[in-house]
Amino acid sequence: MGMSKKIEINTFINLEKRILVIRNKRVMIDNDLAVIYGVTTKRLNEQVKRNTKRFPENFMFHLTHGEKTEVVASCDHLAHLKFSSFLPRVFTEHGILMLANVLSSHRAISMSIQIIEVFIRMREMLMTHRELGIKLRELEQRVGKHDEDIQSIIAAIQQIIAAEEKPKRRMGFHAD
Repeated sequence: MGMSKKIEINTFINLEKRILVIRNKRVMIDNDLAVIYGVTTKRLNEQVKRNTKRFPENFMFHLTHGEKTEVVASCDHLAHLKFSSFLPRVFTEHGILMLANVLSSHRAISMSIQIIEVFIRMREMLMTHRELGIKLRELEQRVGKHDEDIQSIIAAIQQIIAAEEKPKRRMGFHAD
């Protein structure tokens, strides 16, 4: 495997670990995005505040205290947020793109493209899993119908066997 392919896979894995599911949405936390984009979290959030119209709630939202506690508990790399008085922002796929636009650095743009590619790959994997699930359900239904057929065949065979096991009446003259 070439070095470029290995770096691409490692980047994919590292970015994928940073994608969280909160409120049934795949999101990334502001702190992780700041590191990825090469800016401070403070600078990232300043840009968001300056461009609030670009970040509707389906692009970006603040975590609740409970969500923050859960994220800190489940993500070791975010332990430093435990004592922060601020509630972190999280960004959906569209918010990540918008964030790259408002930061407008070369690194932010190139990293946002990589992040979006990870989101796309994750979506493709989910679709593959859904398709497999549908096919498995169809197979189970077909096999279930065959089970009924197989059971009726087995019952018929058992009747034949039972009929053959009955003592047959002997025919003709028999000397005892």
